[in-house]
Amino acid sequence: MAIEGPLRELSIHDVFQLLDLSRKTGALRVTSVLRDNEGSVLFDRGRVISASIRSSPNPLGAVLVRAGRITERDLERARKAQQENGGSKRLGEILLQIGAISARELERQVRLQIETVVFELMSWREGFFSFEERDVGNAQLEAAVHVSTESLLMEGARRIDEWSRIADKVPHLGVIPILAAVNETHATQLDLLPNEWEVLAIIDGANDLHGIAAALGRSEFDVAKVVYGLLTTGVVELRGGRGTPVAVQATAAPDPARYLTLAEAALADGMFDEALNASRSAIAADPRAAAPRLMAARALRKLNRHAEAADELRRAHEADPQHPHIQLELGLAALCQGDFRGAVKIWRQYLEATPAAAEATDVREAVDSAARLDRFVESYVGV
Repeated sequence: MAIEGPLRELSIHDVFQLLDLSRKTGALRVTSVLRDNEGSVLFDRGRVISASIRSSPNPLGAVLVRAGRITERDLERARKAQQENGGSKRLGEILLQIGAISARELERQVRLQIETVVFELMSWREGFFSFEERDVGNAQLEAAVHVSTESLLMEGARRIDEWSRIADKVPHLGVIPILAAVNETHATQLDLLPNEWEVLAIIDGANDLHGIAAALGRSEFDVAKVVYGLLTTGVVELRGGRGTPVAVQATAAPDPARYLTLAEAALADGMFDEALNASRSAIAADPRAAAPRLMAARALRKLNRHAEAADELRRAHEADPQHPHIQLELGLAALCQGDFRGAVKIWRQYLEATPAAAEATDVREAVDSAARLDRFVESYVGV
């Protein structure tokens, strides 16, 4: 089943959560016309194994060199060895073999690379996403790393808070930083970190934040944070421009209707586990609503988990005692568990409450059949 849609209807945060809950394997593609950008994330059973973005196509080797973890010579040796092996070995694997980097450091750098892309995608509030289920075992990855999607979502939430603090001084990525005029209040020496010097060195009064991030191969988030710090200390000033808002609004409360729509589609396509996961996401978003529990019960029944289905239906009935479909499902749940008398009792209550319902005729026939079956079973039990 393909999952796709506009980000204004299902946020990228919700997309990641859904893929994590349903343990999906495949490729997620996110595009933004406004940003003229595109990102790709690979999932293996709900965990992220790779992420890239067009605006910052930094291969692992370049990232490691820039971070000072390997030398240009190390990278050249590894690439040569990779070519000699016909490209069958990952670059990270070769770097480990030649002793250029430790396994722990390699994993840390790959994780940072994945986080940079994912967190940038999480800042997008417009665009389109599409997820294709497929085997990723043959994907040309540079290192074998599985990053917990849950941890990415938690860190993403923290970054959202940081974006909101940046917004009052850095309104969007189209602003252009320029060096501030020197005055007597400035310190005679600047005490900056290497990453801050790197950004300061490229400020030329022409590049906006998006352009600086692209030129440095760094995330827009990191560049915006550095410029925010330089602005606060009076080292730079900002010139107006037009661009994508840098501030990320606080994540809206998850909309259970989104998950219900996904659950209905999954149920119709026979993807019962996915329908159950989406239903439970809807329940988490609104625990007091009856509809998500009704949907979860239907998925559980399809999975032959009848006792759990009955529990969900009882909770749905507590939330909305007058819902006619819940009564129908409760009767069916009782029947699936061999409780014919219970099914007959529930369905008779349903018929008394809604005698003119469209399903009334079918329910009356079901009551008669269940009652006859109950009498038949009872007669043999007594033998």
